Amino acid sequence: MYLFIFGYSERSMFRFYFLATLCLNYFPLHSQGVPVVQEYFIDKWNFKQRSNNTPLVHKAKNHTLPPTWNETGRLMWDKDQEKNTHLPQFVDKALKLLNLKQVAFELETSVMSKVSCTACKAGTGLLQHYIRTGKSEKEIKQTILQFCVSLKIQTSRVCEGVTEVFAGEVIYVLSKIKLGPEEICSFVIGDACGDVYNPYHEWEVMFPPVPKPTPQALEVPKPGAPTFKVLHLSDTHYDPYYSEGSNADCSEPLCCRLTNGPAKTKDQAAGKWGDYRKCDTPKITVDHMLKNIAETHPDIDYILWTGDLPPHDVWNQTREENLKVLKDTVEQMSTMFPGTPIFPALGNHEAAPVNSFPPPFVDTPDSSISWLYNELDHQWRKWLPTSVSNTVRRGAFYSVLVRPGFRLISLNMNYCNNKNWWLLLNSTDPATELQWFIYELQSAEFNGEKVHIIGHIPPGHSDCLKVWSRNYYAIVNRYESTITGQFFGHTHYDEFEVFYDNQDLGRAISIAYVGPSVSPYYDLNPGYRIYYVDGDHSQSTRAVIDHETWTMNLREANLYGYPIWFKLYSVRQSYKIDALRPQDWDQLIDQMTNDPQVFDMFYKYYYKASPVRPNCDTACKKRILCDLHSGRSHDLLLGNSGFITQYLFLWYNMVIDQIHTHFTHVLNVHVDATTTFDNTVTEIRSWTWLTRINVLDGNTRKLQNYFISILFREDN
Repeated sequence: MYLFIFGYSERSMFRFYFLATLCLNYFPLHSQGVPVVQEYFIDKWNFKQRSNNTPLVHKAKNHTLPPTWNETGRLMWDKDQEKNTHLPQFVDKALKLLNLKQVAFELETSVMSKVSCTACKAGTGLLQHYIRTGKSEKEIKQTILQFCVSLKIQTSRVCEGVTEVFAGEVIYVLSKIKLGPEEICSFVIGDACGDVYNPYHEWEVMFPPVPKPTPQALEVPKPGAPTFKVLHLSDTHYDPYYSEGSNADCSEPLCCRLTNGPAKTKDQAAGKWGDYRKCDTPKITVDHMLKNIAETHPDIDYILWTGDLPPHDVWNQTREENLKVLKDTVEQMSTMFPGTPIFPALGNHEAAPVNSFPPPFVDTPDSSISWLYNELDHQWRKWLPTSVSNTVRRGAFYSVLVRPGFRLISLNMNYCNNKNWWLLLNSTDPATELQWFIYELQSAEFNGEKVHIIGHIPPGHSDCLKVWSRNYYAIVNRYESTITGQFFGHTHYDEFEVFYDNQDLGRAISIAYVGPSVSPYYDLNPGYRIYYVDGDHSQSTRAVIDHETWTMNLREANLYGYPIWFKLYSVRQSYKIDALRPQDWDQLIDQMTNDPQVFDMFYKYYYKASPVRPNCDTACKKRILCDLHSGRSHDLLLGNSGFITQYLFLWYNMVIDQIHTHFTHVLNVHVDATTTFDNTVTEIRSWTWLTRINVLDGNTRKLQNYFISILFREDN
């Protein structure tokens, strides 16, 4: 039912809109006539309750910004050192069956292929067969354990732990849904497993009937204006059981622990300050980093803390262990930064099992996530007002006022996590988070507030569910004039994602900053970010003016016994740009595409100048550039999975001359067709984002096909 209201003010229309959305709490969303909800659930939560509007941060200061590219400045770390990649030593026996070594690698890197898809379908189909034939949970677990051990997928204790921790949840979910392996694996893995249409997981959020304000061009920030200095910490992965000298080259997902035994050789031994192999952060490194930050940056105005506190021993975790890590790290942060506002976001590793975040309708004591959210509310209360308790306990998200006219919204990105099996039951806006998000943004727009968003999983990452990411992308598009910064973690790399206008795909509208990890897991140096945000003045944009990444050389720290933290780079100085507006980042990607030296510099920073970073071949470069170009996951045109149209846009400047050389042969026409070709080349260069790809004339279509053949030749 659709209602059209005329003659009302925007605020009246807004009130009507939110009354209408309450109906969604009592009636399931529909898409193309098919109900989305698979389980009976009536959500009576009132997301319109506003939080406390007392500013939490003191007035902005005149911080000294990093030098720009045309000013003097010197970075400590300019040398590339010997590169050496340490990969897990999986046993090769029986891996020929489903190439399980490749599957394990893809699960760790989140770069999925048909190999993982095949394994997913085989495993899901087998589990569903056991469920249908009436096998008990105990029998299915025993079978899974036998497969894991006999195929030597992992060590016996890891197989046993994974089976005990994860199997019960997966079996329960599979027993409740009516989807086949194709639909399930497309949901969990994404487009690498086919874009299978699934009406149960197609939904859209509602927007208020308020016209979108006309976007205003962003100017280059004026020098000398007040700024906020902001620390961004992410993916600490503190390991309380890290042990110097233990085996760092083990065959398990996490090494460098007493349980891995002593190293057999010096090269296999875990270093004092951490290790480049599959090892998390020792306490001594976390302590030293925080102490160094407090001494080096005593003028920090507030801190963004984007989650992932526990280590990667996911087969061996309990609720009690993860809560202890949470309490210990919160206490440490409070002690090291007294009086400094800290704004946390929830990571995917805080749950036990990892990635397990049931929506509110899953409220049984054994399955409910309230054990974590209630403790988060208690711990985060050290920095947040009591008014956020309603949303934190419901879904671990909140909204607070940083300064007058400046709001921060923390999202629980685990409701977009496609490794969260609970979403297979019902993925429709879990916890009503996105609808609440729209309400907060619309209120901010009415009040003239600018908003920063923090979260853990970047919305354009392949770990983010396609339908959730698509809705989030639409929200950013609608409120591009209100959202002036996005900050995430999760990937462990130093990177970013650019958002584009849905109507004009060549116009960059927003930027998501993806902060580096503290953990060196794996092949990385530890690191953190410092942002300089436009502060309190009449023309403030609240945008990021500059940012710098700080790190330490882990190899040298272990060699000389002491880490030295240093500034690796600052954006404006290193990339020689005047501002960090969305269009500036878009142009930087173009530079990386066309200039190998610029890409190589970015790739060094991407790994935080790790001396063991792997070489980046053509496929690696394409994947990274595509990831940077999209804040929307699993999308055929803009997605980070590297589809052809995205490659065409990124690479056409690099191969256009080759196309011209071979044009006559490709089109199978005579030389006198050169004029037609020149016109065609002009047309290609005018494409904003290949938006006319479905209406190309015949010659251009042939040219495009040849373009693809050039594109995928490794020798080009």
